[in-house]
Amino acid sequence: MRKAVPAKAGDKQRQNQNGPPGGKAGQPRLYGALTKKRDEDTSTEVGEGVDEWSTSKTVVKPPDQLELTEAELKEEFTRVLTANNPHAPRNIVRYSFKERAYKPISYVDQIAIHFSLNGNMILRDSDEGRRQSLRLSNASEKAPSESSAVVSEEAEIKDEKGTEDTQAAEEEEAEGAEAAEAAEAAEAEEPPPPKVKEKKLANQFNFIERSSRTLDNPLRERASQSEPTPCKNFSANANQWEIYDAYVEELQKMEKSKEKEKPKAQIGKKEEKKRGKKLTSLELQSDDITKISNAAKIMERMVNQNIFDDIAQDFKYFEDASDEYRDHRGTLLPLWKFQYDKTKRLAVTAISWNPKYKDLFAVGYGSYDFMKQSQGMLVLYTMKNPTFPEYVFSSESGIMCLDIHNDHPHLMAVGFYDGNVAIYNFKKATSQPSYKSSAKSGKHTDPVWQVKWQKDDMDNNLNFFSVSSDGRIVSWTLVKNELVHTDVIKLSAEGTTMQGPEGLQLQTVGCGTSFDFHKKIDYLFLVGTEEGKIYKCSKCYSSQFLDVFEAHHMAVDSVSWNPYHLKIFISCSSDWTVKIWDHTIKTPMFIYDLNAAVGDVAWSPYSSTVFAAVTTDGKAHVFDLNINKYEALCTQVVVAKKKNKITHIQFNPVYPVVIIGDERGQVTCLKLSPNLRKMPKGFACEASLPASHTAGIAAFDRRRRARR
Repeated sequence: MRKAVPAKAGDKQRQNQNGPPGGKAGQPRLYGALTKKRDEDTSTEVGEGVDEWSTSKTVVKPPDQLELTEAELKEEFTRVLTANNPHAPRNIVRYSFKERAYKPISYVDQIAIHFSLNGNMILRDSDEGRRQSLRLSNASEKAPSESSAVVSEEAEIKDEKGTEDTQAAEEEEAEGAEAAEAAEAAEAEEPPPPKVKEKKLANQFNFIERSSRTLDNPLRERASQSEPTPCKNFSANANQWEIYDAYVEELQKMEKSKEKEKPKAQIGKKEEKKRGKKLTSLELQSDDITKISNAAKIMERMVNQNIFDDIAQDFKYFEDASDEYRDHRGTLLPLWKFQYDKTKRLAVTAISWNPKYKDLFAVGYGSYDFMKQSQGMLVLYTMKNPTFPEYVFSSESGIMCLDIHNDHPHLMAVGFYDGNVAIYNFKKATSQPSYKSSAKSGKHTDPVWQVKWQKDDMDNNLNFFSVSSDGRIVSWTLVKNELVHTDVIKLSAEGTTMQGPEGLQLQTVGCGTSFDFHKKIDYLFLVGTEEGKIYKCSKCYSSQFLDVFEAHHMAVDSVSWNPYHLKIFISCSSDWTVKIWDHTIKTPMFIYDLNAAVGDVAWSPYSSTVFAAVTTDGKAHVFDLNINKYEALCTQVVVAKKKNKITHIQFNPVYPVVIIGDERGQVTCLKLSPNLRKMPKGFACEASLPASHTAGIAAFDRRRRARR
């Protein structure tokens, strides 16, 4: 009989026949190619009992695999790893305000963040880590002292119990027990100090949300019960005759009541008429005035037109015929005089025509005597009603300058003596400005001498510029019903330094008095100063000037670009001179000495060669360079009083009139004679004239012909 072999023995026997165990499974592959024939014989002998791992495996190649030579296999391909992000864009462009074009950006951020986590661990060597470690060490020193005191108390209790047991024991064992107790007491007195576990340093700023709950008020119900209404039961029988009798009685009562009410109604109507008269005279007076205010204005203008009919006829039709015999000389014909009772003690500090309503102009009132400053007023007059202003606004500080928006003629920018700027809205029925600066919003520290509206910014926000004696030129933008300021440039007087404390050299600040922006080039503007210099500046540069003109010996009162010639500007000063400049040349082209301080100068809107100036001796001067380059065509006294001075002059954009303001609060309207408003030869400048002005000139010509 064949002996049965255990499972383990059988496995070993198969392993001896087929090869090494599973731990060396790779060994038959090494020499399997050499003994392939032997393996085939053994596999046929063993049959189904052979394991799968012991059989040889053939390598299967895909049909499209490349067959490379040994040289090609040994060839090395190097790849350089760089820190550049392959997905980063390389064609980003941004707009350059300096070059006014889009420029590509050379530097592109190559960082790609795949994961970020904010931890709450801190470094041991940091200041906060050292503080926390010192705090924990102090706490650990206090803990062992408390634990040693507790252990000593437990040892004393054990000693007391041990002594009681030794007394009951035998004398021979007493010595051994005492020795054991002494050893235990010694161990108890000096216990080993417990090891303090090191605590993890946590971030002290890792706060946890804490919440608290307040007590809810208990709900209470309140109710009240009323007494029930009294009820009565009523019952009756009705027939047809009773119903008819009831209707007849009701009709008779109604007729009697009508007869009684007739005399009362007549008496009541008489009383109501009397009461109505009292109400209209006292309570309803304001309501009636508002209803008829528009009609009252029209009637007032009609009455004034009848009163000043001769002046209105002169304004429309009169032409000085003597101009033909004066050798190009001209005159100014006085028309209306505008004055308000409350502005008699104030000086005219600013004048501006409304760009939409050609007969309406605004006048700012303040004081040039800085020792006698008082309140200011803003008044709007119209040539249709010279007796009373259309709008009146009062202010706490004197008004020094103003400007009306070209696209929004109901908005006016105003500069005050105290350094504030404000915007008035004529559509609102309030006497206070709609928007005003403050000390928090960056107001000027000195009087504001001039304000100018500019084009809206890129976000379509309204903005205007202001210049002040503190040397700052500020851009004010109306953003969300608030004035936001931006300092464009700060004037500094070159070559003038002051000796400060501790030997410091302090540079003096230039005091701006006037400025004007170029009509075509938006970023270019001129600034006149109290030192007599004129700075040519750009909005793009906040610390440098494009050019400096040594213009006058005293303060520059006004500077203005020519509306037709892009290179020419004019300036006037208190040094009695008016100068005409080309901004590309450092020296003036024309110099005119007017024998008195010049308060203001203005270009005409109908010719590039005509301008007018006013002096403090009460005279107005009108020049036309196309006719006479050396002297004025008209020099006329406008203010006769010696103590009175002329401050400002402005041409009307359509009609041939000028308005002149003086220090007594009076505004005079004068008409230019034909010699003073001649067009250039062949109407060469007519193409550049505004359509409104050419239409106004044509209308005047038609009226003059009809008059003849």
